[in-house]
Amino acid sequence: MGYFREATGIPGPSGFGSASTAEQVTEGIDASGLTVIITGGSSGIGAETARVMALRGAHVIIGARNTEAAESVKQSILQNTPSARIDIIHLELSSQKSVRDFSDRFISMNLPLNILINNAGVMYCPFKLSEDGIEMQFATNHIGHFLLTNLLLPTIKSTAEKTGIEGRIVNLSSAAHLTTYRGGIRFNKINDKAAYNDKLAYGQSKLANILHANELARRLREEGANVTANSVHPGLIKTNLGRHSTIFVAVLRATTCVLWKSIPQGAATTCYVALHPSVKGISGKYFADCNIEKTTANGLNETLARKLWEYSETLIKSI
Repeated sequence: MGYFREATGIPGPSGFGSASTAEQVTEGIDASGLTVIITGGSSGIGAETARVMALRGAHVIIGARNTEAAESVKQSILQNTPSARIDIIHLELSSQKSVRDFSDRFISMNLPLNILINNAGVMYCPFKLSEDGIEMQFATNHIGHFLLTNLLLPTIKSTAEKTGIEGRIVNLSSAAHLTTYRGGIRFNKINDKAAYNDKLAYGQSKLANILHANELARRLREEGANVTANSVHPGLIKTNLGRHSTIFVAVLRATTCVLWKSIPQGAATTCYVALHPSVKGISGKYFADCNIEKTTANGLNETLARKLWEYSETLIKSI
């Protein structure tokens, strides 16, 4: 990771850096003809991403577990951008039924879909299984988004084909993917409570986000689809995501204070990869601070990515 660049805010090759905000990286971009889905758009960087997308003219669909909070975000956006087009659909990513219901509801709206931002997530949770019997962080952060992407992909591809506008899929990962279980993904021990470590399980789910984007990008290239898939590290952000591990997060903030970003800065890389013209045609890459960044050997492992894809398919087909 470019820690010096992240700490200093010095722009990278894209002209942007860790100090750039979501508004700055999308300045002058007209997204009025685009439809965007953002999961977890009811708070934090998801809400800021929704605000900036709406500000640039996109029709924003917020998928949120807490629809009341999402409605508050919508009203706040409308106060400053009265012309904003925002819809809210309930979405609980740890529930495959909820994911399927969300997809059905969106498809019934007969809207195009240009951009899918897989933003929502949970972090450092105590061990718990989802209603589908999958460890909660893996279920929410990866499997829910894997299923959602599969369900919406035909609409994204058809929209790109009809309009000639490149479709984009953005997975929010994290530098936490650097710290995961040995081997990257514990395929045979996803639900092993005895060996569960909340930090390593979070890293595992964030590695899965990268591998998912990489393998999806490979498949889209093989098909010749006009759709890209990338993953991003938003940075260390001052949000409530670390509420399950407050002491650890407090220590982390104290020891890495120069690396922490504001929410507008934290949403910048997502908005950059989703909208900026300089990212056109780039797929299967990992971004941080609005620039392509190096990942780990696991993050580049094509065999691991294929294995994860096949494993994930078994989990969504078994329900």
